[in-house]
Amino acid sequence: MLSRRQLLASSAIGVVAGALPAAATNPPSRSAPNLFIGTGGHGHTYPGPTMPFGMVQLGPDTDVERWDACSGYHRTDTSIIGFSHTHLSGTGIGDLLDVLVAPGRGPVQLQRGTLDDPDSGYRQRFSGEHAEPGYYRVALENGVQAELSVTDRVGWHRYGFPAGPGHLLIDLSHLFADSRPSAPLIDAAWMDVDAAGTLTGSRRTFRWAKGRRIFFAMQLSRRPDRITFYGDGDAAQPPGTNRVAGRRLKAVLHYDDAGAAPIVVRCALSGVNAEGARANLAAEARSWNFDAVRGRAIRAWNAALGTVRVEGGTADQRTILASSLYHSQLAPTLFSDVDGRYPGLDGKTHQVRQGGAAFSTYSLWDTYRGQHPLLTLIAPDRAKMLVDDLIRQTAQSPYGPLVWPLQGKETGTMIGWHGVVPLAEAQAKGVPADYAAAWPAIRRRSFDFTAPDKENSLGRDLYDALGYVPADKVNESVSRTQEYAYDDWASAHLARAAGADAEAARLLARSANWRNVIDPAAGFARPRFADGTWWKAFDPILLGHMPKPDWRDYTEANGWQATFLNQHDIYGLIAHLGGDAKFEAKLDALFTAPSLLPESAPPDIAGLVGQYAHGNEPGQHVPYLYAFVGAPWKTQAMVRRLCTEMYRNDPDGIIGNDDCGQMSAWFVFSALGFYPVDPVEAAYVFGSPLFERAQVMLGGGRKLVIEAPGNRPETPYVAAVEWNGRPLTRSWIAHRDLVAGGALRFTMSSVPNKAFGRAPADRPPSSGRTPA
Repeated sequence: MLSRRQLLASSAIGVVAGALPAAATNPPSRSAPNLFIGTGGHGHTYPGPTMPFGMVQLGPDTDVERWDACSGYHRTDTSIIGFSHTHLSGTGIGDLLDVLVAPGRGPVQLQRGTLDDPDSGYRQRFSGEHAEPGYYRVALENGVQAELSVTDRVGWHRYGFPAGPGHLLIDLSHLFADSRPSAPLIDAAWMDVDAAGTLTGSRRTFRWAKGRRIFFAMQLSRRPDRITFYGDGDAAQPPGTNRVAGRRLKAVLHYDDAGAAPIVVRCALSGVNAEGARANLAAEARSWNFDAVRGRAIRAWNAALGTVRVEGGTADQRTILASSLYHSQLAPTLFSDVDGRYPGLDGKTHQVRQGGAAFSTYSLWDTYRGQHPLLTLIAPDRAKMLVDDLIRQTAQSPYGPLVWPLQGKETGTMIGWHGVVPLAEAQAKGVPADYAAAWPAIRRRSFDFTAPDKENSLGRDLYDALGYVPADKVNESVSRTQEYAYDDWASAHLARAAGADAEAARLLARSANWRNVIDPAAGFARPRFADGTWWKAFDPILLGHMPKPDWRDYTEANGWQATFLNQHDIYGLIAHLGGDAKFEAKLDALFTAPSLLPESAPPDIAGLVGQYAHGNEPGQHVPYLYAFVGAPWKTQAMVRRLCTEMYRNDPDGIIGNDDCGQMSAWFVFSALGFYPVDPVEAAYVFGSPLFERAQVMLGGGRKLVIEAPGNRPETPYVAAVEWNGRPLTRSWIAHRDLVAGGALRFTMSSVPNKAFGRAPADRPPSSGRTPA
């Protein structure tokens, strides 16, 4: 596996918004997000402006070496290299940072310098940082005031220089290097300026997404007095040169009086070609009015963030909620031009139909769990566009279901082929789409063991033949077995939708393979060898049976955490581990075990409560599993604790990598009072709402109002639940009820109501059934 550091039920009918009680018609106010949450610690977010799901993610870069600066930015840094047009939010691998613009004064510096010695290069100390959705501003030490804003495909800069000469450096050699460069990093690049002054260019990079190509077209409100191009080795090109090609290129745009008037830069991107970048620029940059662009970006974000409004809680919690909602709507990122063209995963240029769009930056190992389900609630039109795109790109990719595609390249990062999960979820929730079009590629990945592989799908043949991936044959075998089984569960739904009933039955049977790596005698997910024996010297805190640091039996987890990876057959897991009482005790033990990890543990295993790791995705459904054994009051207590301890209104306010919004989406769901343990089940398990009142706009004029009157820190327990005025005794609610709109009311208490959700008939469904 490519490490991230290495390169349904109920039939009740909900009421529509117009039928809500009068008290529910007054919307709560909306708090402003803090875009610096997650920019410290290991959150890996960035504070620069982008549109919701926009192609351009413009922002400041402070470092390109440390893992904690995977986004190009870290809040603890004290100097800015410049402002680049693409960033990854919350990922554990660095890439992108395309087309850096660095405003300078005085002698031209061509090297960025170092964090320890900013004066050694063109980077600048800074002050007065301000960030809000769609806008960023900072004062650089050289006297330049920098402002940034965006449209979907165009980055907008406005630079105010002091009187006198100044320049803009365009650095195409800038990228995330992580101190471990591997040739070529950049193998081809060019820049060209035409007679009208439009600067175009391209580069092909080999960082994480190998062979990724980006094109740009840049215009300036004031034409420079001269342009100097620099080739490889920073070799200055002769005066009058209007084109340069090589690998690591730069251009300096000189202004004899840079301070005479603000310089506005508008730079469009394309993944197809320079003509596509020019067309994107022409379509989205029809004036030089920076403030109008800023205003449109702010209005777009006001609409996106207005989908969830809350009252109650603390001011910090309301800010965290708004910030989480913001981070949940950054990716996947738009990656088709205004004419619909985009680079396919098959290396060809494709075109979407009018009204459609292609996307990139699918962190699917993370986001299938909560971020995609959140979009089906708060942004159903966007979710529909993503489903159509997932189907289209699944059919086009030589690997079939998407794993972690980035700008036209399948990175294959992490394990499994979780692109099937948002499709199966959407199909289960009634999102109309041509799911059958994706089925041939899904069938190939599921059953054709000669089909091309990446690291994410190793051992598929052994998994099919033995019922598990053996630990002496394939790395991370225990996690692979369980995650492949979950993908089989999701794929079985898509097979049925395509009319492939025999394959659906085979997938459904194979989705039970998870049990073949959980030793009921030991009570843990445990490495199993090809001869059927278990690793004898097993310790659940260890990562693998081999001493080699690059060979593990689990993916960013250990035996404790992997024991509870199962999301789709929870009642089967409960029975496998000895029944309700033993399973509840096992959960208790998980949360109370010593928080010890081996020295070789990856930093992703973070945010420990006992051996539960909230800072990484594989276990984020686990606090909700108590509801499946009739003890939802324990879920309520733990979810409230996690909401208050793992998230803070602070740069170091996300306990692990935000992973394209999944950590944030968990908070949004849990703060509202429910979570999709298995998104394909199309049901939500109740937890503990954090606020007294919330309003969720569901699309189509529908509205969900959630009330928890008198909710306070000392009332984490749910005493009772009402749906549209009718008492609920069960500890869950179906998606089809919730999405219809209505009023969900929690009665909160300082003491648990152990009878609520206790009866087998009131427990959540799993694999389409309850234990009743």
